[in-house]
Amino acid sequence: MEASALGPARRGRRRTRAAGSLLSRAAILLFISAFLVRVPSSVGHLVRLPRGFRLTKDSVKIVGSTHFPVKVYVMLHQKSPHVLCVTQRLRNAELIDPSFQWHGPKGKIVSVENRTAQITSTGSLVFQNFEESMSGIYTCFLEYKPTVEEIVKRLQLKYAIYAYREPHYYYQFTARYHAAPCNSIYNISFEKKLIQILSKLLLDLSCEISLLKSECHHVKMQRAGLQNELFFTFSVSSLDTEKGPKPCTDHNCEPSKRLFKAKNLIERFFNQQVEILGRRAEQLPEIYYIEGTLQMVWINRCFPGYGMNVQQHPKCPECCVICSPGSYNPRDGIHCLQCNSSLVYGAKTCL
Repeated sequence: MEASALGPARRGRRRTRAAGSLLSRAAILLFISAFLVRVPSSVGHLVRLPRGFRLTKDSVKIVGSTHFPVKVYVMLHQKSPHVLCVTQRLRNAELIDPSFQWHGPKGKIVSVENRTAQITSTGSLVFQNFEESMSGIYTCFLEYKPTVEEIVKRLQLKYAIYAYREPHYYYQFTARYHAAPCNSIYNISFEKKLIQILSKLLLDLSCEISLLKSECHHVKMQRAGLQNELFFTFSVSSLDTEKGPKPCTDHNCEPSKRLFKAKNLIERFFNQQVEILGRRAEQLPEIYYIEGTLQMVWINRCFPGYGMNVQQHPKCPECCVICSPGSYNPRDGIHCLQCNSSLVYGAKTCL
């Protein structure tokens, strides 16, 4: 029994050493690449789901109000909660001969004719695959008798139903490298090599590296004169798991967890470059990472046509909710912008 218990532990240590070995090899490879692209000796040398509040479980049921429209949030392309055609007071009451009739943005809803919106036998409205175009005001007309002897009572309940999406979130990194002269092709070659190595490092996490900006500048250093430096800005975002190189089915496939692992790998990768340089006795390469310049920020963005608004949507503060009529979001911004001429949900332009 002891031997079998030690086996997984040893395998775990081997996996840890393997991951560390991969990082070391990547850092060494980049270090060697710096030598391969160094300029000729004649040039000289210069020394971030929390996300959205989900209301898509079958167990969630929403009741209406006779005083104001009740807001309901449904994740895009998912099943909605059950939207009940009763108030909280009537939910557990006995209703005699109740009848329910639903009207949406496109008119009366009939379950038999509608595959995406269904009305249950108890009058609940359920969406099977919620689309952007389904967002809008829905009204239920309820008729019932409190008792057999009483007259028919009528209620009108309104719901504002919104599509929402998870934010598009990613890490943005900046780092600086001592560089060759700014007009040198060696800087371009090094830039490509760096992105290739980082992409390979994150391959199994289904994360994507994107170079946002690369600039070379002359930097005046105290007591060291001018030197050339490369300023890199790149982002790390999660891909859909089905688009990744390996299928992913467990809880570790959540984008936030994969991004957190990617962040740790990148930080270790740059730290190891510093360690390798510190152990080196020979002259430094022409291009090398400047210790302490790696910085990182966590960025949230909504897709076009969606935005965050804590005041308007307090029940879904971190959701990217579809823009209501009178607003729009033309690009990956955080908020919907005012546009009085916009008459539709999810507007991406202001005409």
